Amino acid sequence: MTHYILVHGAWEGPWSWDYVAPALERQDHSVTSVDLHGRTENDDNIRNTTMESYVQVVLDEISRHDQKVVLVGHSMAGAVISLVAEQVPDRIERLVYVAAFLLKDGDSVLGAMQRDPDGEFLPELVFSEDQSSATATAQTWRSKAFHDVRENRILEALPLVDVPQATEPFMAKVQVSPEKFGSVPKVYIRTAVDKMVSPKLQDEMLKTWPVEQEHVLQSGHFPTLSVPETLAELLI
Repeated sequence: MTHYILVHGAWEGPWSWDYVAPALERQDHSVTSVDLHGRTENDDNIRNTTMESYVQVVLDEISRHDQKVVLVGHSMAGAVISLVAEQVPDRIERLVYVAAFLLKDGDSVLGAMQRDPDGEFLPELVFSEDQSSATATAQTWRSKAFHDVRENRILEALPLVDVPQATEPFMAKVQVSPEKFGSVPKVYIRTAVDKMVSPKLQDEMLKTWPVEQEHVLQSGHFPTLSVPETLAELLI
């Protein structure tokens, strides 16, 4: 039995894996969907939310398991799982990037988004006065993120993403090495009609590190909501 640790992206919570986790469990695998903090309107929580704090949440979860785990990251969580792998490469069976940021050493999520020629989400963000957090409108989520998600799931998700997201994790520089992070097997699941992390940016990132397997889903940025059963099959 494999244990999967599922790590959500920005603005999301463990709920974003609600349709994927049961599909994994039906195949007799165990699953944990971690909850990265800092997704509330509390100003102190926003200020205390950093890439380091995200990494620590995942490290704490890994420490609860005796076996190696499969670490799955969606979107911004690609940077999180990379940093986790740099610290505990011997505890991870493989890393799986789902439309996620597979960054080179010294890069950041924000830097990658700014280079994305077809990224449509970043220009729509509304930043707080002190730049410590960002939000997006319901229309932006509908047109740039959930454009291929069925309506009932959009209606479930919209209230849950209507919160400020701390910006520090986007700006944090990723520090990873070939000796540690590079030694962990990697799988990348591409999203062919993604408007948040475009196929062109995915192309660029896949030149950064070798991956053992590469898959393509005909989905937008949230295959966790649009094609969760197909995604689960690929994870297995």
